[in-house]
Amino acid sequence: MPLGCRVFLSETLMLHMFRAVIWFLVRLPLLLLIFVTALVMSSCTMLGLNYASLETTNKAAPQPALDVAAIISEASYRTDLMQSFEDVLYGPWPEGMPVSWGEPRLVEADLLGGKGRLEEIPVTIGTGEGASQFWLAVAIPAGEGPFPLVISQTFSSNCAAFPGYPVTSTAGTPCEGSEMDGTFGYLATQMFGTYIAKVPLERFMDTGIAYATFYGSDFVPDRRNEAPDVMEHLGGPINPTSTLMAWAYGYSAAMDALEGRDEIDSGAMVLFGHSRFGKAALITGAWDRRADAVIAHQAGFAGASLSRSETGEGLKRMAESYPHWLAPQTQDWLDRLDELPVDQHQLLALLAPTPVLLGNGRRDVWSDPNSSFRAALSASEAYVAAGEEGLPTGGMKQEFEPGAGIAWWLRPGGHSIVSEDIDTFIAFIDAQFPDASRKQGAVHAAE
Repeated sequence: MPLGCRVFLSETLMLHMFRAVIWFLVRLPLLLLIFVTALVMSSCTMLGLNYASLETTNKAAPQPALDVAAIISEASYRTDLMQSFEDVLYGPWPEGMPVSWGEPRLVEADLLGGKGRLEEIPVTIGTGEGASQFWLAVAIPAGEGPFPLVISQTFSSNCAAFPGYPVTSTAGTPCEGSEMDGTFGYLATQMFGTYIAKVPLERFMDTGIAYATFYGSDFVPDRRNEAPDVMEHLGGPINPTSTLMAWAYGYSAAMDALEGRDEIDSGAMVLFGHSRFGKAALITGAWDRRADAVIAHQAGFAGASLSRSETGEGLKRMAESYPHWLAPQTQDWLDRLDELPVDQHQLLALLAPTPVLLGNGRRDVWSDPNSSFRAALSASEAYVAAGEEGLPTGGMKQEFEPGAGIAWWLRPGGHSIVSEDIDTFIAFIDAQFPDASRKQGAVHAAE
């Protein structure tokens, strides 16, 4: 090969190599951000790389055995069972903890071009200097009502839940942007779904469903070093000792603030939570019987998944990673989970006959959908004994039946809130509280 050709090829190769290096260096900050974000997010949940097993018949029956007759008809047995959950997992329900709230503030009178209005209510839990306040944002459909109500808690501030609206930030000032803006928010929604923070307002307003939400960490922070001190100083006759029980009481406080309003159907209050807040929603549903339905999406361990299961995150790893989620005494049980006097099939049975939707993702092995299904299958007996339809037949891949007492939803994908989840939640609410039993929203009635 002539010398000139060799020189030309060498220069061309060097040019391509140079361009490749420049391409990499230009994108290095973004690649590092993606890597760091994945590490941060994986501290909450493993990214779904495997599929949850659909085989349940080869697994042992949940333990302890469920006493269906007692859990349905004996108040003293229910009380003792709830006490056992408090003793080993959740700590005390803060009975008698003062709850107060202020007058609603109108945020947006013409929400979504006339489909509703957006308000917020300051809610305070506790007394004295240690009392904690959060802002409950409430979207109410246009029309007379009364409307079914969803109450949720979010991982992000109300600024991220209602982007573009001047709701109150965690700093107490009107929102100007949120933590979900920019690259971080883009990556978070790519990994955990469009609605991991943002409320799908239009979907709920169009179907005549009111939607209330607050940032759980505004009440009790999701931080292991700060949460215990905040809970200890709330000033109630009984203070919570786990954030799951505290957040559960937050749902109860939101019901206090909203159940007497004319626009709200006090017989159709639905608690919704994802992941850790799914755990809290299940607890509230059992301890505060005003809840008319519960949507626990990917609630995982200490929620809907069995504590004795060794699949996925596991109760031991969860409790060691997030010790503030559970009561301090839970640490004493982590090396002997088989000896626990309670398990989550009993928590689900305590909900009966309250309708519950258990949402799951096939790739969300971390939350262990398999043991969640087995817990639901066991608890189904309590629903049937209470005169309600229990878990439908068909195994883990059954057709979704929104009117069931225990509605099971398993979709492809991982630990996230995506558009098809919202469709499923709305279908569940519509089936449990049909239009015939309520006045419709203006948009819904016009269709």
